Amino acid sequence: MPMLKRDDGEIYYEVRGEGYPVFCLAPGWLRSATNMWPLRPEKPYPWTDWPTLLESAGYRVIAMDQRNAGQSRAAIEADHGWHTYAADQVALIDHLGLKKFNVVGVCIGASFALRLYELILDRINAQVLPQPIGLDPEAPTNFPDRFVGWAEMMLEARPDLDKDKLDAFGHNMWDGEFVYSVSRESVAKNQTPSLVMPGSNVSHPPATGREVVELLPNAELVEQWECPEFEAQQRQSGLDFFARHTP
Repeated sequence: MPMLKRDDGEIYYEVRGEGYPVFCLAPGWLRSATNMWPLRPEKPYPWTDWPTLLESAGYRVIAMDQRNAGQSRAAIEADHGWHTYAADQVALIDHLGLKKFNVVGVCIGASFALRLYELILDRINAQVLPQPIGLDPEAPTNFPDRFVGWAEMMLEARPDLDKDKLDAFGHNMWDGEFVYSVSRESVAKNQTPSLVMPGSNVSHPPATGREVVELLPNAELVEQWECPEFEAQQRQSGLDFFARHTP
């Protein structure tokens, strides 16, 4: 089982296929992990299984379980936040020797991708961002409220964790605005060719996705994309976009 060793834990990852690399940042909020990609027949996800699709299309797919999701385990400290996830992601990118690559970031993965640009802007070739998370002004406590339940679950499963540190981590993640991980000013400077598919609920506000499109200098918009009704359109839009932007 491939594990990336970190100073405070270990990160599970997968590498599949051959060809131009695509770094896939999974949906699932703080449960962002490789097991969130496969579609469920009984209750279909709105996103397609991007790693499987891209592998079948001839790409080299890199996927990971974010820290403390799936098979990854790491510490949670009071000063942890979006930068901590980004450091794990860059460490994996460096470990695999990725010089240039595409990105798919769904749900929280979109916020991860937008943060990555600040660190390694010259290495991200193109990105597909379905269902970006964001602050809904009509439900500003959505993510902080959800974090309370997640933190309780983590404390029950891992008595070694410190409640005060968990609380501080939650504030670092969810006291911001917009897409939480970066500012509007940062997104407006992001030159990466991007394909954005806005969400349709309180955790993935349509207005957030559309604002991301407006701010990104090189962005395209796909409005109708959610599975199962528009799965074929979602898949083809993503494949066509990467075909146009992959060297």
